[in-house]
Amino acid sequence: METAPILTLVPRPEAFAWVRLKGLVLNSVTSAHTRRAYAHALDSFHAWYRPEEHGPFSRMVVHQYRAELEARAQAASTINVQLAALRKLAGEAAENGLLAPELASGIAKVKGARQAGVRAGNWLTREQTEQLLRAPDVATNKGRRDQALLALSIGCGLRRAELAALSIDHIQQREGRWVIVDLLGKGRRVRTVPMPSWAKLAVDRWTEAAQITSGRLFRPVNKADRVTGDGVTPQAIFEVVERYGRLIGVPVKPHDLRRTFAKLAHRGHAPVEQIQLSLGHASLQTTERYLGLEQDLADAPCDRLGVKI
Repeated sequence: METAPILTLVPRPEAFAWVRLKGLVLNSVTSAHTRRAYAHALDSFHAWYRPEEHGPFSRMVVHQYRAELEARAQAASTINVQLAALRKLAGEAAENGLLAPELASGIAKVKGARQAGVRAGNWLTREQTEQLLRAPDVATNKGRRDQALLALSIGCGLRRAELAALSIDHIQQREGRWVIVDLLGKGRRVRTVPMPSWAKLAVDRWTEAAQITSGRLFRPVNKADRVTGDGVTPQAIFEVVERYGRLIGVPVKPHDLRRTFAKLAHRGHAPVEQIQLSLGHASLQTTERYLGLEQDLADAPCDRLGVKI
């Protein structure tokens, strides 16, 4: 009778085996952000794991690692990403005959850390939003590029990876207005996003000055204020947003601008379903979390019932 495999993740000297296992996990996810988070989580686990001390990879080992993360006072969200990566590792190992299915099933049942409430992130007020958009120096190429980048982040609710991949061909007129067409987003979902006129003006100011007529919309600008290269990275966009946030004294990250788009649109009475379509969310619940809805005691739902006695 054949014995079911028991996986021992030896950090050294079997480095090749670990690289292969890690590759199986990373190749099984489509999102670049998830891939990056899983890579970091697996490397952290691999640095901690000692087979001579912990034994073969099992549910008990994962429980021990979770206890270690809790002892380090890691946030619940961080612990849950780590556990999700390990569940994925167990699943891929079982699929490839490297781990007994019952062991993988046990690892999959390890519960995540409990989160109190939902971390919805940060939003800018309308005044802060306008201040951020005016922060770049539009007398320079760098300032014109950065203002266009911020304008599309806030005006269209784009992710930084979507901004980095954006090309001139994506910007087209449909039904009498400017839109971003065939935008490939998270989960490989394709959508069309309407663009406000002020964002289109910022884009035009940048492309005319930089003489960009095709290819990627956003390009590097060197210290001499000359446009160079074929495109910017999502990390470069992250740094641009953070820098202008510091300039106006408001800590802000790219995804905060996406949340700001959602909240300001909702306050302007845009239907939630239309906000969901612009953001490219598969779930309406995700969009609702972005809105950060709060109880309005001045205009409460009970005041709208129309009932009298």
